[in-house]
Amino acid sequence: MNPSSFYSLFAATALTALATVSPVVAQAASSGVQEFDPQAFPGQVVDDVVVPVPSEVFSVLDKLGEPNWRQEIREADMPKTADRTKLSLMFGLVVAEGFVAVQAEDKEAVKDIGREVIDLATALGLIKAVRPHAQAILDAADKSDWISIRKEFDQTQKTVRDSMEQMKDIDLSQCVSMGGWLRGTASVTSVIGKSFSADRAELLNQPMLVEHFINSIDKMGKDKKEHHTVSDIHKGLKQIMAKMEGAVDGFTKDGVREISKICEGLLTEIQNVK
Repeated sequence: MNPSSFYSLFAATALTALATVSPVVAQAASSGVQEFDPQAFPGQVVDDVVVPVPSEVFSVLDKLGEPNWRQEIREADMPKTADRTKLSLMFGLVVAEGFVAVQAEDKEAVKDIGREVIDLATALGLIKAVRPHAQAILDAADKSDWISIRKEFDQTQKTVRDSMEQMKDIDLSQCVSMGGWLRGTASVTSVIGKSFSADRAELLNQPMLVEHFINSIDKMGKDKKEHHTVSDIHKGLKQIMAKMEGAVDGFTKDGVREISKICEGLLTEIQNVK
């Protein structure tokens, strides 16, 4: 099993993720914020790393404030490439973008992302497995059925990762997860930066998950590990890890901004074709 992205933020993101039940969750509970139960925080355990469901990370942020998610939606710059590593990273990025659009309840953005999912799945040779999810996303968007859309985005990414693993493309499956986590983390850092608080910033305390991604790249085959984008992500993740390890007393606003800058740079790299 591989982590979802933001992700997750976000995973998941990620892209869309917490290394443990974060202190921010416990603090939200103790302060009586909408009776949030930290023990009920849903997620997957992957190699002893807790990886939350992407939409639930957004939910925690919502409980700690009222982010303007519409401001966080971005139009993805779809690269014209046959590079499967790039396409896999991009797939994770786009699915994480879908979660942002759902949080914003932006019907047209969700439809656009659903069509991008179809295009990327076609380029990856996975359209047969993905088409039912993509069509369900488009149909649910017409009805503003946000719960169903979240479910289908989760299932879309899972289906792609499972299909890749069945075809022995585990490295590409990890790329999907990393692309989603980077997009999710960029969105979270943006939200936190606009209304900084120690509680919100604690959501970024994910060293075990970052280490998991670093180790995953270390274990990749030479062709994937030395791919220029994957190599840059590896360097960026190590920089993010250093920021997390240095935040002994919690993240500062500058620290959040620095992590955001690293993620944004890597997302730009993913969308560029060299």
